[in-house]
Amino acid sequence: MRRSLLYILAICCCLVASAQTEQGITLSGSVQSDMLLPQTDEKTGAEKTGDFLTNTYADLLLQSKYVDAGARLEYLEHPLPGFENDFAGWGVPNFWVKGRLGKVELTAGTFYEQFGSGFILRTYEERSLGIDNSLLGGRLVVKPVQGVTLKVLSGKQRRYWNWNKSLISGADAEVDIDQIIPTLQEHNLHLMTGFSWVNKYEDSDEKVYVSPAYRVNFPKYVNAWDVRVSLNSGPWSVLAEYAQKGADPSFANNYIFRNGSAAMLSGSYSQKGLSVLLQAKRSENMSFKSTNNVSKAIGISSAINHLPAFTQDQTYALATLYPYATQLADGEWAYQAELGYNFKRKTALGGKYGMNIKVNYSYVRAIDRQFYDTTNDPLAATDGYSSSFFKWGDDTYYQDLDITVTRKLSKAFKLSLMYMNQRYNKTVVEGEGGMIHSDIFIADGKYQLSPKTTLRGEVQYLTTKDDQGDWAYGLLELSLVPHWMITVSDMYNVGETHIHYYQGLVTCNFGQHRLQAGYGRTRAGYNCSGGVCRWIPATTGFTVSYNYNF
Repeated sequence: MRRSLLYILAICCCLVASAQTEQGITLSGSVQSDMLLPQTDEKTGAEKTGDFLTNTYADLLLQSKYVDAGARLEYLEHPLPGFENDFAGWGVPNFWVKGRLGKVELTAGTFYEQFGSGFILRTYEERSLGIDNSLLGGRLVVKPVQGVTLKVLSGKQRRYWNWNKSLISGADAEVDIDQIIPTLQEHNLHLMTGFSWVNKYEDSDEKVYVSPAYRVNFPKYVNAWDVRVSLNSGPWSVLAEYAQKGADPSFANNYIFRNGSAAMLSGSYSQKGLSVLLQAKRSENMSFKSTNNVSKAIGISSAINHLPAFTQDQTYALATLYPYATQLADGEWAYQAELGYNFKRKTALGGKYGMNIKVNYSYVRAIDRQFYDTTNDPLAATDGYSSSFFKWGDDTYYQDLDITVTRKLSKAFKLSLMYMNQRYNKTVVEGEGGMIHSDIFIADGKYQLSPKTTLRGEVQYLTTKDDQGDWAYGLLELSLVPHWMITVSDMYNVGETHIHYYQGLVTCNFGQHRLQAGYGRTRAGYNCSGGVCRWIPATTGFTVSYNYNF
């Protein structure tokens, strides 16, 4: 299989070379290698699973006037902790050729695609989470007239080193109405509408019984559709989107045949010095996987779609200690509001250099679900439950309020202060643990020692009476532009375990090369991005990370 993929890569290169007659071929690519020399650490629970572990990726892209081709070599024969089992191996799982002629673009091989906000289709790569759910097949993109984009695609979805046997097909139409009706542009109105359809075909041989007498009859076809409209006028922007998925019984939804749905309304206002965001989303039974096999569909693998979490993307260590993951199968009501304001320089609140304040509030609640009684008749639960659209359920899944104030106190010193109040339902997100209430305080200061030397420091404290109790975190980062950066940090559990998670890193950048080396401990926990999370075990040892772009 690997040899065949290498042959395909060679053929792709030949196609590019033969298709280019007027211009030269552009070659670009990148190499990323994250390495660990693990050690056993009884205090943190870290285990030595090998002498040398690495996740290494090499991407190659050939571009010409009419044809592009690319491939990715992945080496995870001895993967980093959290990427064992199905991740272990190496090969060329991603390879593609793209041809362009006039208003038509055709891709063959592996590719990524997203329809709308991703409610019914989003294939993408996120290496930190171990996500690569690309499709292997073909995609056709046509732009028949200005402002109109049509897409059709079909393929099998990647799952680690194989592809699930189901066939994923879809079509998408997006129309920028303001490009068709010029008078809208004259009034500074930008109007877009879109419609998408996705079909999963799987002739499943899974044998699942809801009772000794009844076996689940999996549908061969599962259809989903999405409609959306957005309007922009000056500083104002509004997006409305609705999606629905047909009956799709699975382990995630307890094998019910109820339709799934997702609805979102988002509005924003932005001008110099002021920004406002308000959005709401309701979803239920929207777990959409490319296989009915329980072992292959567990966790985040084999996901066809994606629903955003509607929570603030945090970067500080203690603010990410309890990250929220979107509840696709159970459903949720999610709300987010954000306000940003810049106080002008030389005003009472702005001071000499001005000040910025940002307030974000996120709230996620269960939807109303009234489950049917199946005591005497298991088939009474075909739809699983009834639900009122606007009614909340009993449980709060997540809530946070964070306020960040950033102010330049002098020409050389800038200070950011943040407060975050958080409620995290650990039972919902992780399976057990109850509701965790926490308050987080963060101070981040940056001092410009010289034009090429910057010292940055962080002090963080999380206080809670739940889970493992309080946490403290400190960081110092010295930047020596343009080549060097030295970082030391420590995260300490004050409350229960009294364990230090220390790290020391040295980073150097020389041209197209970036090398980082260090030693330290990493706490076990969830690594999340956009509401998608993966459990990462504790590690201790030497780390090396190398990146090269050409």
